Amino acid sequence: MTDITVTRNDDASRYEIRADGVLAGFAAFDIRPGAIRFIHTEVDEAFQGQGLASRLAFDALTDAAASGAAIVPLCPYIAKYLETHEIAGAEIRRRTSNGSATSTHTDAASRSEDGSTAPSSAS
Repeated sequence: MTDITVTRNDDASRYEIRADGVLAGFAAFDIRPGAIRFIHTEVDEAFQGQGLASRLAFDALTDAAASGAAIVPLCPYIAKYLETHEIAGAEIRRRTSNGSATSTHTDAASRSEDGSTAPSSAS
């Protein structure tokens, strides 16, 4: 059985996924005041088709949510993942087509930045 681990590498500004100790992929991020922006996700071709990108996204987003930072999904893979998966306690900040920011939470008591009730996930 393959041993899968996901770790946060702050020196490289990325979460890394390893299969049996071998680097299989990463999710790059940058930190802004109160937020973590996911900017790129990549899984090595040799490891594709094994569900590693999904595992990486889940673990990285769960860790980011636990830190209290808002998640800004600039990476297309992370943005798509968040459309179909909930991350407990996560505040997701997205840009609308007019350039303004929206914020949603994944818990039942969700509130947007202006205090109004917000949907639990983006559609």
